[in-house]
Amino acid sequence: MCSPLRKKLPDFPWDALAPYGVKARNHPGGIIDLSQGTPVDPTPEFIQKVLAENANSPSYPTTAGTPELQQAIRRWATSHLGITGDFDVLPVIGSKELVAWLPTFLQSQTVLYPKIAYPTYLVGAMLAQSNEIAVDIDAAQWPQADLAWVNSPANPTGRVHSEAELRAIIQWSRTNKAVVISDECYLEFGDGITPTSIFAFSDGDNSNLLAVHSLSKRSSLAGYRAAFMVGDPALIATIREIRKHAGMMVALPVQKAMTAALGDDEHVAVARARYNSRRAILKPALEAAGFRIDESLAGLYIWCTRNEDAWKSVDWLAEIGILATPGTFYGPDGSHHIRVAMTATDIAIKDAAARIMAAIGA
Repeated sequence: MCSPLRKKLPDFPWDALAPYGVKARNHPGGIIDLSQGTPVDPTPEFIQKVLAENANSPSYPTTAGTPELQQAIRRWATSHLGITGDFDVLPVIGSKELVAWLPTFLQSQTVLYPKIAYPTYLVGAMLAQSNEIAVDIDAAQWPQADLAWVNSPANPTGRVHSEAELRAIIQWSRTNKAVVISDECYLEFGDGITPTSIFAFSDGDNSNLLAVHSLSKRSSLAGYRAAFMVGDPALIATIREIRKHAGMMVALPVQKAMTAALGDDEHVAVARARYNSRRAILKPALEAAGFRIDESLAGLYIWCTRNEDAWKSVDWLAEIGILATPGTFYGPDGSHHIRVAMTATDIAIKDAAARIMAAIGA
């Protein structure tokens, strides 16, 4: 009998949500899908234009990225992350594939990830045959490991970690000589708060520290698969070499579009204001329906609870044609919460709030 080559992966969570999608679609007004973090707002036209202008791309791109893209990432990291000291950069094919494969690239033996977290942290550890351990934010309580994921602003909770918390994580990394990867894909989407990169507190010593950033949300580029890494030059050199052998290259037209997107902050400010406006519409409606909003200080989601099983909350919303995500998708500690995404049009968000208020007779 052949032994399995890897651990059995968990069932794809959104399959379990499908029946509630059917229920929501049966609503007379149709479904308002607030279950996934996929942008619906148009890709800015200036980025589309750059992509189109570079559509004639017969040659292979480089894994390291064009010199122009590397420089654009470096400038952006310096101005937006506050990084100092020696660091390197690397474009990647969306952040999800990086999260899924990085423990394999680094041959990690033990991977720490947040107790309430983006599911791919766990999946990546399982693909690597690593020992996976869910942990709280307090790094002083973390066990020894060779890799740890940090996510601030967090998906799904919208939690923003403090300076003290991030400095404790850096100290854990240095004490254990372990890699810390900070997933900062929602860094530019604070709501009344300005999230901070882990590199603002590394004091110029970036050894064993990496950050991953994505243009999917900040620039509505999810369909382009455009992301990048910043941090420890030695680690990035190792990862770049593996990716070269594996043929993991960001398409050249996408690299050109990334360069343009990273050079402009105005469209990001527009997107941030748009999502925060949607939060301001949905939040009071959910509170009126008995939900308590927890964290939700940044990002594209509202993390809320009625102190009931998450599926019961999902079902209540599905009855009025709204599809949300149960917190169980993000770990057992989320079993009484739901995640409500603001990735729907302004009209749909207003409709969702109106439906909630009508359902409670307000």
